[in-house]
Amino acid sequence: MAEQTAPPESTGAPGFITGGPPAGEEKTDAAVVRDALGVGIAVGLSGFAFGVTSAGSGLTLLQTCVLSLLVFTGASQFALVGALAAGGNPYTAAAGAFFLGVRNAFYGLRLSQLLALPRAVRPFAAHWVIDETTAVTLPQPTRRAARIGFTVTGLTLYVLWNLTTLVGALGAEALGDTDTWGLDAASPAVFLALLAPMLKSTTERVTAAVAVLLALGLLPVLPAGVPVLLSALAAPVVLFLMGRGKTGKAEAAAGGTEETQERR
Repeated sequence: MAEQTAPPESTGAPGFITGGPPAGEEKTDAAVVRDALGVGIAVGLSGFAFGVTSAGSGLTLLQTCVLSLLVFTGASQFALVGALAAGGNPYTAAAGAFFLGVRNAFYGLRLSQLLALPRAVRPFAAHWVIDETTAVTLPQPTRRAARIGFTVTGLTLYVLWNLTTLVGALGAEALGDTDTWGLDAASPAVFLALLAPMLKSTTERVTAAVAVLLALGLLPVLPAGVPVLLSALAAPVVLFLMGRGKTGKAEAAAGGTEETQERR
């Protein structure tokens, strides 16, 4: 993680310069580590909720731990065990979890440019490309800070998530009926807390709201896992409607201009 010595080079992110942070945006390594540890510890502890929920849905201790070790994307893991616990078809449950995990591929496209990791490291780093590491990495002002944030968040979260998954799965019997504890809501709640500040534009807020309404509205009438898949339709629908709105305004403005010219 040595400081970059190459000439300053734009990475495409506002204020992100390879050779050093812009004036007024300097951030110490200690500050980056502190932020990364805060996110990693807070979210990592919710692996306990997944362990309990997974065991309560009928998965074995080995299956639960393997999911956290190899899948390592909380929302997808909760979607899978939640759909299974609700009696959903295993294929539908797996499909819902898969499509939730696809978003990480898009995160990876952006992070690969910011981090510029050596080829030998990329396959291992790809396993840590999740919501939380992306949320910590993207705002960093330099490549060095981005690498530190990504590494500390990923390592802390991976270790804690797997340890607490094991503890949760082992302690599921002691808790009794896991449904009464509502632990399955822990990870989504943390995810929403991280996501909410990132919804800055009107388009992003409207898309998120439509996705929530779709998922909640379809939940009572469709098999478990399917509403999550269909909620992804919110993005193209909102973009299409907003595009139509802009086109209509442009046509109205053009028509008004032509009418004014004709009067003259």
